[in-house]
Amino acid sequence: MTSVVQDNPSASRFEITVDNELAGWVDYRADGDVYALPHTRVLPAFEGRGIGSELIVGTLRELAERDAQVLPFCPFVPKVIRDHPEFLDLVPADQRGMFGL
Repeated sequence: MTSVVQDNPSASRFEITVDNELAGWVDYRADGDVYALPHTRVLPAFEGRGIGSELIVGTLRELAERDAQVLPFCPFVPKVIRDHPEFLDLVPADQRGMFGL
């Protein structure tokens, strides 16, 4: 199984493909270097395989490379951040409490 996470700016989302098939995405709204992540979706055929976590980790890695900030409105994203505390600094310190971080 080969998976790839990449930005699809025309759709304002990061997408994950598994063996070249779209498996899910996380929507974003960008305002400069601040990315609000309101919704994550994993297609039913790919549920239960950790694809969602892989998608969010890949997204957060890309946003870290961009020196971006993240507002994780989708409830799944803070869960992934708690499992991967190396991404905590992407969330502005004064907003972490709002997301349970």
